[in-house]
Amino acid sequence: MSMEPLDAAADVHALIRDVLPALAPSAWFDSGTSEVVLPLGRSEARASSWTVLERCSREPRSAWPQVVDEWVREVGDRAFLAVGEMELFGDVRELLRLRIVPKLAPRDREGLVVVPAGDHFDAMVMIEHPRYGGPLTKARAGLLGLHKLGYVMTNTHDRELSDVCVHDQPLLPGRDVRVVTKPGSRYVSALLSEVDQFLPGPNEHGALVGAPCHSTLLLYPITSQAVREVLPVFADVVREMHAAADDPCAPGVYWSHGERRLTPLPADAPAHASDEFAALLRRLPS
Repeated sequence: MSMEPLDAAADVHALIRDVLPALAPSAWFDSGTSEVVLPLGRSEARASSWTVLERCSREPRSAWPQVVDEWVREVGDRAFLAVGEMELFGDVRELLRLRIVPKLAPRDREGLVVVPAGDHFDAMVMIEHPRYGGPLTKARAGLLGLHKLGYVMTNTHDRELSDVCVHDQPLLPGRDVRVVTKPGSRYVSALLSEVDQFLPGPNEHGALVGAPCHSTLLLYPITSQAVREVLPVFADVVREMHAAADDPCAPGVYWSHGERRLTPLPADAPAHASDEFAALLRRLPS
C-alpha cells in the first residue's frame, strides 16, 4: 500500500545519511533543504530528496534501502557528469546566449530551458560552443547549477549583437527597408523586441517587421498610407529570404507596436489583419 512521500521522509533521510559515507564519501545531507550536497571543485551540486521520497512511497518499506542506494548512485553519476561538463566549458555562464525562435510545440519545448517571448515566439537559452553547444536542456542546467539566468540577454547583447550592421535598401521607388544584420549570426532575431532602437523617432505608429532568418531583421517604419503598397512587397521579400536561408526563422510579417507587441499581418489583406491595424490604416496620412 502506497503512502504520501512526506510520510516516508524521516526514515528515508536516515537511510540516505547511512549510505553516503560508502557511496559518496565527500557528500553530505542538508537537513534544512532536504538535499544531498556534492562538492564539485569550488562549486557544489545539490539533489533534492523528493525524487527518492516519491519512489519509496510507492514501494514496500523492505525495498527502501535498495531504492535509496540506487538513487544515491544516480546522484553521484550526475555529479561526475557535471565535473566533466565544467571542465569542458569552463565557466559555462560566459557561453550562454538567448535565441528567439517561432513558438515551439509543447513536445519540442519539453526538457529545454525555454520561456515565452510574446505570443508568437519563444526565447531559447543556448550554449554557444562550436563543438558541444546547442540548446540548454533542463538536465544540463541542473548539472551545471544554472538557475537564475537573467544575465543571458546581457551576454547576447554584449558578445553577439554589439556589432550588428544597419543599412537602408530600396524596396519600391522612394520606399526603403531598414536591414539589421550580422552575417552568420544565430542571434540577431533576439532583437525582435527592441526594433524601436533601429527606427527613426518618434515612431508613433510602429513598423513592419520580418525575421526571415536568425541573422537578419527587416524593418519598415509606418508613417503613411504608403504601407498599403509596401506590405505585399515586404512580405514577398521576407518569404523569399526565409525559403533561401540556411538558418530560417519566421516566414511572416508582423506589426511591431505598443509595449513590444508583435501582431501578425496577412500580406494580401492588410486592412483585415486586426481591428487595431485597420483602425491605424484609417488614421494614417496619405
